[in-house]
Amino acid sequence: MGFTLKVEGSETIELGLDNIQTVTYDTDTPNDSNARSTDVGATLRITGKILTATDGDKSDDTMKLALWSLVPAEKADCYRKLTVEVISADQVVRQICFPNAFVVDYTETYGDTEGVGSFSLYVKQKKDKTELAQILGGY
Repeated sequence: MGFTLKVEGSETIELGLDNIQTVTYDTDTPNDSNARSTDVGATLRITGKILTATDGDKSDDTMKLALWSLVPAEKADCYRKLTVEVISADQVVRQICFPNAFVVDYTETYGDTEGVGSFSLYVKQKKDKTELAQILGGY
């Protein structure tokens, strides 16, 4: 199983099967409600490896993720179209699309024995646009 990530905005960010290790999708609802809430959100947590460029390969786009996480809320570019594909046996099992995603948290971790490092990206779909989020599958 593998994952691809594409973020489209002022620039395109693409991470592939070599980078991404885990993807967690969550429908976020209030925990203190006894009925179905209208306060529903959608989140994604993506973790993976930071890869270095070797043998003429281009470097991965994790640097662009880090820079996206720094875009302030006052700028429209903080919201970008994000698409994650879950791939198994060359088939797309799920495609999750957030047309108005923004970064909640971004973390990079480095160590002297783990290679270059790892990243964790936590994004949400803009709350008033939750109905535009798509989960597709069964191709």
